[in-house]
Amino acid sequence: MAPPLSDKPIIRIAPNNPVFDLPVIVAIEEGLFAKAGLDVSFSGTYADREKDQADRPIMSRMKEHLFDSGSADSYNVCEWASIDRLERGNRGGKLAALRAAVAAQAILTFDEELQVPRDLADVPVVVQELTGSHYTTIQMLESAIGAEQIKLVHGGLPQARWEGLKNRTYRAVTVMEPFISLGLKEGAHIVAASFYRGGEVISADLTADQRQRYYEAENEAVDLINADFYKYAHHVAASAKGALQPNELLQAFVRYKHVDNYNPALFGRAYDWMKAHGFSDGHSEHSTLVAG
Repeated sequence: MAPPLSDKPIIRIAPNNPVFDLPVIVAIEEGLFAKAGLDVSFSGTYADREKDQADRPIMSRMKEHLFDSGSADSYNVCEWASIDRLERGNRGGKLAALRAAVAAQAILTFDEELQVPRDLADVPVVVQELTGSHYTTIQMLESAIGAEQIKLVHGGLPQARWEGLKNRTYRAVTVMEPFISLGLKEGAHIVAASFYRGGEVISADLTADQRQRYYEAENEAVDLINADFYKYAHHVAASAKGALQPNELLQAFVRYKHVDNYNPALFGRAYDWMKAHGFSDGHSEHSTLVAG
């Protein structure tokens, strides 16, 4: 039996994009965290997050700032950024698990001359610095055109990148859902796409028991999403501000699975890649960044 509300451990989540946060949203909405004896809520709103400025220093952006200042106990970011933020942050913390969202970043364009990754040699692609769009774009293009011919431009949040593509300010952008579905609906096409996961960054204050109960509830939410995706798709489609209806959100570019442990082999491959590309000086180890 779950303890009374006043006795439930309080866990605050700094919001990421809804496509990545959907299992947390559903677990709150369906009372799964409460059933697990946890008081879980977001420490900020998605409206606030959409006002975030991509040109601010990394640790001053909303989710990183909320965690580093102690106003949030957890947040998720892409796998590489979770390592980066823990190395940059002052608060300390651990990477507790690989998140439940398995999502795509896709390079979109309206330009008929850009059809395959090799066409993007020396073509500016707009990403958000040190986020999933940045890291995956390098990975999508490096083997096709070589590092020297990758031209990245650091732009804004996903909705700003999409708007820049739509109004032809940008020739190519990298975005996730719902902007992949929206772009395809409005006549853009995909040049390349890559699926990736992310890391769940947690405070050292969370106990092993609290983490276990949290992830068990989140896994239950994953099962609900997979049983009826379109019951919850409106949360993801909301970022499109009415330009994409929930039933128009494609299931091809995001899927959800139970969270996984971040084992040393997976960490090592990611960390070696980051070191090779200058995203980390390599001073950390699996045991210092990843919860046991």
